[in-house]
Amino acid sequence: MWPSFPTHVLQTDPLPSPADSPVSPGLAHLPLPASTPRGFWALPENLTVVEGATAELRCGVSAPGSAVQWAKDGLLLGPDPRIPSFPRYRLEGDPDRGEFHLHIEACDLSDDAEYECQVGRSETGPELVSPRVILTILVPPKVLQLTPEAGSTVTWVAGQEYVVSCVSGDAKPAPDITFIQSGQTISDISANVNVGSQEKLFTTEATARVTPQSSDNGKLLVCEGSSPALDTPIRVSVTMNVLFPPGPPVIEWPGLDEGHVRAGQSLELLCVSRGGNPPATLQWLKNGQPMSTAWGTEHAEAVARSMLVMIVRPEDHGARLSCEAHNSVSTGIQERGVTLQVTFPPSAITILGSASQSENKNVTLSCITKSSRPRVLLRWWLGWRQLLPTEDMVMDGLHGGHISMSNLTFLVRREDNGLTLTCEAFSEAFTKETFKKSLILNVKYPAQKLWIEGPPEGQRLRAGTRVRLVCLAIGGNPDPSLTWFKDSRAVTEPRPPQEPRRVQLGSLEKSGSTFSRELVLITGPSDNQAKFTCKAGQLSASTQLVVQFPPTNVTILANASALRPGDALNLTCVSVSSNPPVNLSWDKEGERLESVAIPPRTAPFKGSAAARSVLLRMSSRDHGHRVTCRAHSTELRETMSAFYRLNVLYPPEFLGEQVLVVTAVEQGEALLPVSVSANPAPEAFNWTFRGYRLSPAGGPRHRILSGGALQLWNVTRADDGLYQLHCQNSEGTAEALVRLDVHYAPTIRVLQDPTEVNIGGSVDIVCTVDANPILPGMFNWERLGEEEEDHSLDDMEKMSKGSTGRLRIHHAKLDQAGAYQCIVDNGVAPPARGLVRLVVRFAPQVEHPTPLTKVAAAGDSTSSATLHCRARGVPNIIFTWTKNGVALDLQDPRYTEHTYHQGMVHSSLLTIANVSAAQDYALFTCTATNPLGSDRTNIQLVSISRPDPPTGLKVMSMTPYSVGLEWKPGFDGGLPQRFQIRYEALETPGFLYMDVLPPQATTFTLTGLQPSTRYRVWLLASNALGDSGLMDKGSQISVTTPGLDQPSGEPDYQLPTEKPTRPSGLPLMPVLFAVGGLLLLSNISCVGGFLWQRRLRRLTEGISEKTEAGSEEDRVRNEYEDSQWTGGQDTQSSMVSTTDVEPYYHSMKDFSPQLPPTLEEVSYPRGLTHLEEDMAFPGHLYDEVERLNAPSGAWGPLYDEVPMQSEGLCDPCWPEETYEDTRGIYDQVAGDFDPMEMDSLPFELRGHLV
Repeated sequence: MWPSFPTHVLQTDPLPSPADSPVSPGLAHLPLPASTPRGFWALPENLTVVEGATAELRCGVSAPGSAVQWAKDGLLLGPDPRIPSFPRYRLEGDPDRGEFHLHIEACDLSDDAEYECQVGRSETGPELVSPRVILTILVPPKVLQLTPEAGSTVTWVAGQEYVVSCVSGDAKPAPDITFIQSGQTISDISANVNVGSQEKLFTTEATARVTPQSSDNGKLLVCEGSSPALDTPIRVSVTMNVLFPPGPPVIEWPGLDEGHVRAGQSLELLCVSRGGNPPATLQWLKNGQPMSTAWGTEHAEAVARSMLVMIVRPEDHGARLSCEAHNSVSTGIQERGVTLQVTFPPSAITILGSASQSENKNVTLSCITKSSRPRVLLRWWLGWRQLLPTEDMVMDGLHGGHISMSNLTFLVRREDNGLTLTCEAFSEAFTKETFKKSLILNVKYPAQKLWIEGPPEGQRLRAGTRVRLVCLAIGGNPDPSLTWFKDSRAVTEPRPPQEPRRVQLGSLEKSGSTFSRELVLITGPSDNQAKFTCKAGQLSASTQLVVQFPPTNVTILANASALRPGDALNLTCVSVSSNPPVNLSWDKEGERLESVAIPPRTAPFKGSAAARSVLLRMSSRDHGHRVTCRAHSTELRETMSAFYRLNVLYPPEFLGEQVLVVTAVEQGEALLPVSVSANPAPEAFNWTFRGYRLSPAGGPRHRILSGGALQLWNVTRADDGLYQLHCQNSEGTAEALVRLDVHYAPTIRVLQDPTEVNIGGSVDIVCTVDANPILPGMFNWERLGEEEEDHSLDDMEKMSKGSTGRLRIHHAKLDQAGAYQCIVDNGVAPPARGLVRLVVRFAPQVEHPTPLTKVAAAGDSTSSATLHCRARGVPNIIFTWTKNGVALDLQDPRYTEHTYHQGMVHSSLLTIANVSAAQDYALFTCTATNPLGSDRTNIQLVSISRPDPPTGLKVMSMTPYSVGLEWKPGFDGGLPQRFQIRYEALETPGFLYMDVLPPQATTFTLTGLQPSTRYRVWLLASNALGDSGLMDKGSQISVTTPGLDQPSGEPDYQLPTEKPTRPSGLPLMPVLFAVGGLLLLSNISCVGGFLWQRRLRRLTEGISEKTEAGSEEDRVRNEYEDSQWTGGQDTQSSMVSTTDVEPYYHSMKDFSPQLPPTLEEVSYPRGLTHLEEDMAFPGHLYDEVERLNAPSGAWGPLYDEVPMQSEGLCDPCWPEETYEDTRGIYDQVAGDFDPMEMDSLPFELRGHLV
């Protein structure tokens, strides 16, 4: 039941409690563990999330048997974990652990509310409600609306004021708006917060006044919105286009002298106007006339540029160039100008006359220039010698220029031949230029001198050095020819050219009066002390070279080719020729060897020869080694080497790195490597295992690799052992042993199950395994069990030695009984696990539900009764029975005993056939015995009777038209019982009755009620012998149904506060009528005795017994399975082990249509009613009656029915009542009832005796 809240409920039906009906698997309902305190172990807390995120409100409950749900702003969401009405809501967590966290996906503004976690009322306590928490949803602003429009460009005039506004979109909370102009925050703004388009949403409107300046041009005016729901603020902006006039134009003149230019020059004048938006428009003019020019702007720098490009001509002298600048906001035109001063040289110089003459004769020449500004002067040069002119003159020219002229006459000599005769025009205006006209003077004369330029005589040159020899001759016109010779042989370039070319012969070259021809060569050994000669006609010159070179060849000579260990090898190293001489040395793999010098022979190229020999003794380790001869020149710092590789033939030899032990895992792969050395290589590798040779071609689980290694796969422990390897080549054989160590997972071989120990004794649980490797710490122990209890093994001793592990238990206790697991892990998967049960033997412990247990049966010698005795103990228990202290003779066919064993729980069922009130209404004692001791209990067999009143009547649910009830049945008197509800409206006369269907039900919904009405309700139990009466307080309650405007819930109701009044004594007349009626009935009973006897037998056939099966915990903790089923015709008893057989119960599920309530019209006399109530059996006198409906055919009938004798004393006849269902079963557990109160009557006066 849920507490009443002023809210709307999602479900119109009341939420059923765990006791009313089974809980659907889809509902958030807690299981019903025993003795768990109610309360919250985790409370929800206030939470703030951003729209679209996921939220989870935690609720941890310790409330067994209760339903849990959440409320949102007072609206109950329902106990279904899926919360169908809210698709984004669900309950998260493990209900068995009390976790009912509210999980909300994709939160939106509708989730912004107050929440609370509610726990329904149950048998274990009242309802629980958590404190209300607030889930706050933050909604970020989605947009900012800027006026002027965001993203646009606005055009403003510098210095004028403008108004800008910015409005945010819906948000929670209201965002803050800031204006930023050119990176600076505007402080003078006004902002208003307005209500948004939905509840709880707000908008912000802000305005600012902006006065743009020229510096703001092209920059941003930003509106920035910030909110706690935003990780970063959102921004919108406009670009400011600020209009302002440009600056004055500037003409950038190239150079220092403004206006001064030269004719022919490409004049580039740049006109620049900075600033201004839009940029300035530029215009060039020449002498006031516009010129065709191009101009451009750079908006990033707000600069306008116009480049004037013109070729200056002499006629541009005195012209004025100007540049004008303006834009759309300019108040006037700005202008800058410059006047040109043009300088131009003479366009040409002409020399008149001939420059060829014999030596010692005069030459006459004239030099004339074109017009120039300013005038130029003329001068003559012969080579680097200035000649004095004969006459100079100046004349006027074009464009304000002048013409110059000079005449020259001079005597030529031999040394003047080939010199340049130049007429040069110069002026201060042309200091960086020379204007001249030149002629070559040709003077004819004979040749004179010859010599060679090259390295000095005797200089030492390294081979490979590039040497340049130049042959020079002075004089001679026409030119002389030059020829090179090497040791009297003419030098020519090789054809085709060598790569690289070692000799390069140059052509004849002339420089002034000097002629030259060079010879370039790369020096080699053949150039050592060679003579090089240059000839020109009858003249000649010579030079000699000294060349140093390393050995031209180093050779090693051997006296043998095929070598074996122990052979002697003589090696000789010869250096053919070198300059200077070299030193020879020997080494083997870096180890220096002692050698002997040999007298040298004659060497070519005028060099030196050398030779040394060494003697070596061979071994197998020398195979493949290199013996090196090194020829070292100390002066050249150069070494030449030659090596000889040793080829030593030897049989196979295993190397030091040969692996002798290989480890592998079972079912895995193994590789037995081979590290062997031999020359030649081994011809075959043969492997042998346990005397068997492995096939070289391979097999299903092995193959021999090319290098001789043995590869195995799917390795088993049988492959463990020594493998013999045999290698062979043409020189001999070798053998080696390789061990394969196969590791395999442990397997438990010995594990004593079960292991028994007396309580208080000591015992070892032994676990023996087969494993490889055997590790010291590979044994581990665990205790198994379903309950979450302490399974610590701290009080036990763990030991291991080799392949055996032990768990030693000292002073065994009963709670140590159960299943233990031996876990062995040696590092090879999987670990081995073995289960062993520890059985703690202890003396019997008989269950005593009450001080005195009672069983009811009819004592008419036709009915049967079953007495149930249950005890715990190990080993198996033997039961013995006594009646009134005398041992019970089980040979008597009236007594049958069945024994059941289930783990350490044992039961004995004693069935008494043909129960006789005179013989069998007695005190029976059950004694349980095993080798460790015994225990006993007493059971009283009494007569059948009317049922006891039910107890614990309470309301479980309520609506305006119905009430849900629940109760606990009382003792059924030995017969099947049924229940009936009697109720009345306090302000309406008469009673209404309603039968409870099915008859054995303990819950019922009483319908047909009226809203806002107070009722009194009674519950009666009845069997074939009568009803329980209305005396017990626990069988009546008062309830008030809720009104139609009130939510359904669990109402407050009151038990009767005072005992119903009853007369202190019986009225006389009703007693007399009752006595007379009994006498009349006694006469009729003799006639109907036989008919009643048959009726009674039919009733008693419905009485059965049941056995209580031991719990799962008993089987796990101390299971003992040595008992067997036994039976015998002589003892009429049996023993059954129920370890694998579950007890069988017949389910009584008969159902009849519910009868409508009937109005009671005639009331019984109160005296007679009270008499019947007084005759009811006292409550709480009997413990539960255990009946077993055995499966058909389990045991045959022990006796035939014995008809009741009609002779002799007649039994009192019971009142005739209609009995519809004789199969009702009373199966409540005795522990569910309140402690029973013992009747004050002595034992012999209890019950009905015949």
